[in-house]
Amino acid sequence: MLIDTHVHLDAAEFDDDRAAVIAAARAAGVDGFVVPAIGADNFDAVAALAAARSDTACALGIHPLYVMQARAEDLDVLDQRLGEGRALAVGEIGLDHFVHEADPARQLEFFVAQLGLARKHGLPVILHVRRAIDPILKQLRRIAVPGGIAHAFNGSRQQAEMFIALGFKLGFGGSMTFAGSTRIRALAVSLPLEAIVLETDAPDIPPAWGQGQRNTPANLRAYAELLAGLRGLSVQEVVAATGRNASAALGGWKPC
Repeated sequence: MLIDTHVHLDAAEFDDDRAAVIAAARAAGVDGFVVPAIGADNFDAVAALAAARSDTACALGIHPLYVMQARAEDLDVLDQRLGEGRALAVGEIGLDHFVHEADPARQLEFFVAQLGLARKHGLPVILHVRRAIDPILKQLRRIAVPGGIAHAFNGSRQQAEMFIALGFKLGFGGSMTFAGSTRIRALAVSLPLEAIVLETDAPDIPPAWGQGQRNTPANLRAYAELLAGLRGLSVQEVVAATGRNASAALGGWKPC
């Protein structure tokens, strides 16, 4: 199955045509969607999307760029919601050392706390790793969790192998579509296929052919075709493998 392992279907950019966006993705061959939360304020929205559709699942977590407005009590809310058993992962969580306005100490506090909740509830995590891969790996070695996905992976081969050794899959998407993204493309070709999952991060990270436009999950099919071409495989092989990988990374979830 072709699964978009990271798509913000609850985003305001889809408020006017969400049903049509999902229908277009399904028509393009996308079989399932994983919608991660970014903060306590949208836990209900992503949970409602997952409850309403058998092809959609949600993750609950507090994004590193939203910890500045988060409250300490939000971690208690997250703990309670994870205990309900409806989220397939804790996410989107992690660190972002690219945006200087986001306090690194507060990011780390929330990240560590959420890793602890993932461990408590036996859930994988969906990681935001922008410019912060080594600090994230440090915490993952300290607080073992049941694997997950390093979203929008943009690190080195050595860092990729460290994530893989810890039981993680690596998310590839729009950045791979740029001919100038030679390092990302080299990783997409050389990493074990069983370590790769596909994602759009829609409405963000548009592909090379959609710069300045809203990204949509329908683009996932083109990402699969691109990865197949880079690796010299059939599209069917890539779809089957990345679908298996998504299921393995996220506790066996399979959309209907």
